[in-house]
Amino acid sequence: MKQFLFLLPIMGALLTFTQCKPSQQKGEGISGQVTWLEGNQMPRISEEGRETEVNPKGIPIQRLVRVYPLTNFKDAKLENGLFQSIASEPIQEVETDQEGRFKISLAPGTYSLFTVEEEGLFANMFDAQGNIQPIIVKKGEWTLLDIVINYKAYY
Repeated sequence: MKQFLFLLPIMGALLTFTQCKPSQQKGEGISGQVTWLEGNQMPRISEEGRETEVNPKGIPIQRLVRVYPLTNFKDAKLENGLFQSIASEPIQEVETDQEGRFKISLAPGTYSLFTVEEEGLFANMFDAQGNIQPIIVKKGEWTLLDIVINYKAYY
């Protein structure tokens, strides 16, 4: 049992870093699903004393997904959890379907992805260099990226 408990943090870290992975389709680009998550995400105790579930994956939502060249914090303006401006011009954009799914054909390279919200652009993943939502497209591969819009959620 002690060995299992020791492995839990490692397994959690591995699950965190497996979000982006290639899929088997012709061409190359990025595909995934956009979901919306808001409100209290803390586990709750029911009247029976049991922990009730929250939906940590969110619900599928239609959004415009916008692709920019790899963007760093120094090249963007952030206010109230949303980006208000990006120094570069967008490369491409696509609207998700009713299930939040999207697919964008892109040349190999590294990009930043944002969703378009009423009050700005959303992204919540960053690398150690300060790049915003960095995603790598490799030749002949589709990279999977699921985006959880959670700026109105609290934990």
